[in-house]
Amino acid sequence: MLICAMGPPGGGKSKITPRMQRHLNVVAFAFFDDNTMKSIFGSILKWFFRTGEFASEIANLDSKIVEASLSIYK
Repeated sequence: MLICAMGPPGGGKSKITPRMQRHLNVVAFAFFDDNTMKSIFGSILKWFFRTGEFASEIANLDSKIVEASLSIYK
């Protein structure tokens, strides 16, 4: 088993050749700014609270939960 990680090409780093890349599963992700993260996770949490029939006192904490989660993530 081989697990690798690398950054984008440049600054002394080169691209993976197609010959090598055919042996790998490439996983990539983009970084989002804070407003995008708040929008995505806020929408998910609002839906979760709405479908779970939570009390309004709990459901109103959605923005604070998202802010705290992003603070921990950073």
